[in-house]
Amino acid sequence: MTSPRVFVLIVAAGSGQRFGGDLPKQYQALAGKPLLRHCLETFSVHPGITGILVAINPDHRALYDRATAGLAHLLPPIAGGKSRQDSVLNGLERLAAEKPDLVLIHDAARPLIDAETISRSIAALSQHRAVLVAVPVVDTIKRGKNGRVGDTVDRRDLWRAQTPQAFHFADILAAHRRFAGRELTDDAALAEAAGIPVMFVLGSERNFKVTTQEDMERAERIMSGQMEFRTGNGFDVHKLIKGDGVTMCGVRIPCEFALEGHSDADVGLHALTDAVLGAIGAKDIGAHFPPSDPQWRGAASWKFLDHAAKLVKERGGRIAHCDVTIICEKPKVGPHRDAMVARVAEILGISADRVSVKATTTEKLGFTGRGEGIAAQATATVALPG
Repeated sequence: MTSPRVFVLIVAAGSGQRFGGDLPKQYQALAGKPLLRHCLETFSVHPGITGILVAINPDHRALYDRATAGLAHLLPPIAGGKSRQDSVLNGLERLAAEKPDLVLIHDAARPLIDAETISRSIAALSQHRAVLVAVPVVDTIKRGKNGRVGDTVDRRDLWRAQTPQAFHFADILAAHRRFAGRELTDDAALAEAAGIPVMFVLGSERNFKVTTQEDMERAERIMSGQMEFRTGNGFDVHKLIKGDGVTMCGVRIPCEFALEGHSDADVGLHALTDAVLGAIGAKDIGAHFPPSDPQWRGAASWKFLDHAAKLVKERGGRIAHCDVTIICEKPKVGPHRDAMVARVAEILGISADRVSVKATTTEKLGFTGRGEGIAAQATATVALPG
């Protein structure tokens, strides 16, 4: 089967006057290179990309040539328009001569786009007409008026849009032609207006838009590897009762008892969630998932750990390592250790060699020694921009 012809259109025609500095934002230095070059380098070496077109301000041509020297798969740049939407239409009209099957539209102000997000976007177009890279909203959202806090907005269905936004080429070109002159929020909104269903593709917290000097400093720290490491600890206990099995570190273990708790009482994941939250100074698990809230009754504890991991990503960080020790007389953890490691790694989105699960006993001493309950302690190491 022939691979699709995939082109990238990068919008870089802005003046960047609000950003400040002697140069337009896209040509200012980030980790020793023009900001624009960072995303171009990532796209130019991706095996799924056929060609790249950049929409620029013609007055910046000399800056563009210096920023892109030596890069592969670049077409001669196209002049941008008065608005972003005009620039995209100009670019799409130029790309029509290349006969693309698919097109990814990306903002130059997102320099930290990664190959995995690009691959996910291309793959998703094999099943969908249009896809939007986005990340779930994890902060509490409030509605307000005149400076006064109103009601809390349900964030479960809220996403923060990023780029690239990816489309079947003929579809998005027709949509841009149809709505030329109408200012819509982004290309996904334009596709929606044209009746094209747009699906989400998971993005990355690193793929943020550089809008302010603070954003540039954050990107600089990430690109320069200036990360600080923080460590958090967690501890949890649950009572043993009669039942048909326990869940520990995300793995169900059939046995003649159960763990008592408001959720599924996964003592290992509860301790690890607290460790991750502690590393980023985000209070404890009860502050995020109160036991008094009925929606968490019987909930799977992987959701708690997943939430903590998303908070780390929201801060531009990553989980470097985690270590869980389960303290109990029964059941035996050893036969399930590898499955536990794999499950924790899956939830956190890290490799299994960054996860440790151990077990010990208290030599028949205390409540764990008497088989009255199970305890767990955990340590998490998190890398955050310094």
